Amino acid sequence: MAIQLYSLATPNGMKVSIALEEMGLDYEPHTINIRNNEQFHPDFVAINPNSKIPAIVDPNGPDGKPMNVFESGAILLYLAEKTGKFISQDPRLKWETIQWVFFQMAGVGPMAGQFGHFYVYAKDKCDHPYPLERYSTEVKRLMGVLEKRLEGREFLIDGGYSIADMATFPWIYCIEVFYKGAEVIGLENFPNVMAWKERCMERPATAKGMKVCKF
Repeated sequence: MAIQLYSLATPNGMKVSIALEEMGLDYEPHTINIRNNEQFHPDFVAINPNSKIPAIVDPNGPDGKPMNVFESGAILLYLAEKTGKFISQDPRLKWETIQWVFFQMAGVGPMAGQFGHFYVYAKDKCDHPYPLERYSTEVKRLMGVLEKRLEGREFLIDGGYSIADMATFPWIYCIEVFYKGAEVIGLENFPNVMAWKERCMERPATAKGMKVCKF
């Protein structure tokens, strides 16, 4: 009856394994190596028709039947509702949590991902400065939004550590560690963000979740 996790320890993949660890759910991890195009295998496409990690199969869905869930933000919301953890039952705090999850899904993740693509992976393929300038500028703007939000706050939501934090901080970690982009983005200019990232990573269950389905 364990939840089946299909993932890789990218920022999007980390979100879900962190949530599973923090929520204390029984799960079995399966590594999907996107470098070998395993996400296009028919067995995985049957779970996620969009061929992206992560995805889960919950053998005990809301109606007691197995349920496939894809899109990392949707999985976080699904698991939070399933367990009643890391999302407030207070309507105002609940919707604050959801909007910050969407902020990550629509902004932080896509913009940081495009920055990483042009800064790291397409460096030898695109010598025009515009793409890198475009995405690094937008990442800095989004970091500024987070910096202001975290002024005087331990976590993104006043109720404490939540799925909004789980969704977002792995992308800051990615910029710093995977992309080696701290200097380009100027991470030192966002002390609230960097201190928050460290607070998140100091949580034992979160630290464990970050290492699931490693490259």
